[in-house]
Amino acid sequence: MLSYITRRLLQGALVIFLISVVTFAVMRLMPGDPVYMLLGEGEIRISQEQIEAIKAKWGLDRPYYEQYLVWAWNLLRGDFGDSLIRTGVPVREMIFEAIPVTAIINIIALFISLVIAIPAGIWAGVKRNSTFDYATAVGSTLGVSLPNFWLGLMLIVLFVLYIPQWIGEIPLIGRIPPFGLRSWQGYILPVLVLTTEQLAVVTRVMRAATIEALGQDYVRTAYAKGLAKYVVITRHAVRNALLPVVTVIGFRIAFILSGTIVVETVFAIPGIGRLFTDSVFRLDYQVVQSLVVVLAVLVVLVNLITDLTYAFIDPRIRIE
Repeated sequence: MLSYITRRLLQGALVIFLISVVTFAVMRLMPGDPVYMLLGEGEIRISQEQIEAIKAKWGLDRPYYEQYLVWAWNLLRGDFGDSLIRTGVPVREMIFEAIPVTAIINIIALFISLVIAIPAGIWAGVKRNSTFDYATAVGSTLGVSLPNFWLGLMLIVLFVLYIPQWIGEIPLIGRIPPFGLRSWQGYILPVLVLTTEQLAVVTRVMRAATIEALGQDYVRTAYAKGLAKYVVITRHAVRNALLPVVTVIGFRIAFILSGTIVVETVFAIPGIGRLFTDSVFRLDYQVVQSLVVVLAVLVVLVNLITDLTYAFIDPRIRIE
């Protein structure tokens, strides 16, 4: 087990290194100059000597390989540097401010999805071709098909024009304190948008895995031994059917950025997704590079935890 974890961590370190190199190169290939983004177009007139001095201050006048080595070494020491655009603001502070906002929204959405989707998927698999099965199929198809940005905008319209008449106004956009109870209403719409797609995906995966597990020999053997249907389903079929769901959960956690960029932009939530897009458009090298590396580390760790969870759920799987 220890050798497996060590090997996976070494592989993950190589992946993170390659991602950091590619991200560094892509940011340098993007059109534009962060110095002019910092000064503002047409607002400040300064000499070329002053521009060169600013570049020298941030190390942008050095060769690319030297810029990368300095940044990577500082990153290994836990120093993410300062934002190029928001002068004097540490990148680590910006990232650690945004992470709780994104994390809590996604954790709530994932928890709600699992609480509803796993029982629904099991029941749809057990009652295959029933009315409930068809209803979950239609609902899952709609949930996967509806774009997050469209659903978010439609919910904003609905909660602005109609819902306030019955339950009062609900905060739709703006700052959401990650642990502030006074503004818990602000979580409703972004969580609802994220939950919709996750609920649809997990339900369909759980249904398919349950149907496959119920057709296995060990399930027929359990029935032949005289075990009750409830025991066969819960102790034998469901446990093995959870493996694909664990994979889906790991995938959703590892790639939360792709799902939250749209949601955080629509609802003006200052999380990881919005920080990433704003930093890319403003050519804030330090923020983008550090954020991508942090997310790469998250992906590696989540994939490792997912693999180790397989062995815990299914005794037939052994990590050697």
